[in-house]
Amino acid sequence: MVQTGDNMTALKRGNRAAVLAALHTEGAMSRKRLAARVHLTPAAITKIVAELIQEGLVREGAALPTAGAGRREVRISLVPESRYALGLLIDRGHAILSAVRFDGGIVFSERVALKENAPAEETVTALCRRLMALAARLPREKIIGVGVAVRGVTDADGTSILNSMGALSAGAHPLAEWVERETLLRVRMMNNVRALLAAQLFLTREPTRSAQYFLRCEYGIGAALAASGEIWLGSSNRCSELGHIPVVRGGKLCSCGKRGCLETIASPMALCEDAQSILSETETPLLWKLAGGAQAKSLPLDAVLQAAANGDTAVAAITERAVKALAQALRSVIYILDPEKIVLYGRVFENAYFLSRLLAELREGVDADHAARIEKSPFNGQLEPIAAPLIAVSAFFRTGGMDL
Repeated sequence: MVQTGDNMTALKRGNRAAVLAALHTEGAMSRKRLAARVHLTPAAITKIVAELIQEGLVREGAALPTAGAGRREVRISLVPESRYALGLLIDRGHAILSAVRFDGGIVFSERVALKENAPAEETVTALCRRLMALAARLPREKIIGVGVAVRGVTDADGTSILNSMGALSAGAHPLAEWVERETLLRVRMMNNVRALLAAQLFLTREPTRSAQYFLRCEYGIGAALAASGEIWLGSSNRCSELGHIPVVRGGKLCSCGKRGCLETIASPMALCEDAQSILSETETPLLWKLAGGAQAKSLPLDAVLQAAANGDTAVAAITERAVKALAQALRSVIYILDPEKIVLYGRVFENAYFLSRLLAELREGVDADHAARIEKSPFNGQLEPIAAPLIAVSAFFRTGGMDL
C-alpha cells in the first residue's frame, strides 16, 4: 500500500520519535547502532538524523575508534539546550513555576503560595504572568510549550480540572485554555500524581511495558499506574484513587468530601493531626519535648515518627494504625492489579522506622505468587519542580519533535 497524506506524516513522526527516544534512553550512539536499535534502514536513519541536526535537536560528536580503513562512525547525541519547556504545578496551598531543558535538566524553579479562596481564573492568570516573567531569559523560539500538573481530577481530554480537591476554588475550570490564553503557548495537562510518575519514568529511562504502581504520600495520598506505554490513575475518575479507598466507617472528612478514607488515616497530614490531638506531657512525653510543649500549634512529621520509634506508645499506636491501613490498601493493589513494581514516593518513606514497619506488614500479608518488587523512589522530593514541564517534553518526544 502506498503511504500518503496523514499516513506519511504519522510514519515520519513515529520514526523520529523512535530515534529521539533511543538517544534519550541509551545516550549517544553511532548511526549504525541507532539503525539497529530502532529497526530502520541506514538510509532512513541518515535522513532522519540529518533533519534533526538541521533543527538543532541532535549533534555529531567525536568519531568512534576503528580498526581498519574507511569512513569512521561518529556518535549522535541529543542537544539539551536546543529546546525548553515551561511548567506549572498546582497543589494544595502552593504552586511551582519551572522550566527544564530538553533532557529534563532544570533551568529555574519558584514556589508560590496560593491565596486562599481566590477565584481560580484569577489565581491561574497571576501564576502564568509570573511564569512568563521568569521565562523571559529563555529564547522564545526554543520554548516548546507548557506542561500543567494539577491536584485532583482532570477530564479525559486533559483540558479541564473537574475537582481540584482544594487546590483551586470549587468547580470545574478550563485550565488548559486559561494557560494557553496567558502564555500563547501550547499546553499539555494531567493530574499531578500522573505527572510525578511520568517524570520518574523519564529520569530513570524505564520502559513501561510492565505494570508499575506509583504511590505518592505527601499532604494526602494519590497513586497512578503505568503499563504498556500508558499512565493513568489507580482507578476511576470519581473519588476512587488509592488515597480515597474507604477503610473505616465514619472517620475524618477527606479532601474529596468523603469520610473514613485512607488519606484521613495514613497520610503525613493525618499522622500529624492525630498526634496533635493526643499531645500530652504525661501520655506522649517524648513528643511533648520534641514539639516544645503546649506551645506547639502543629507537629512536624519527623518529630511524630521519632517519638513513635523511641517509646511514646500512644504515638506508636497511631503510626501502626496508619501503617496497617496503607499496607491493606497496597495488598489490594497487588492482588487486583498485579504490578511488577510498586514505587513509594514521599518524605514519609525516607523515615527508616515508618518504611521498615510498612515493608514488614506487607511481607506478612502477600503470598509468594503475588509478590511485587517494592522500592522507594530515588527522587523523593525532587520531582515536583520538574514534573509539569516534563509533560510537555514527553509530548514533544512522542511527536518526534515535530509539534506538541
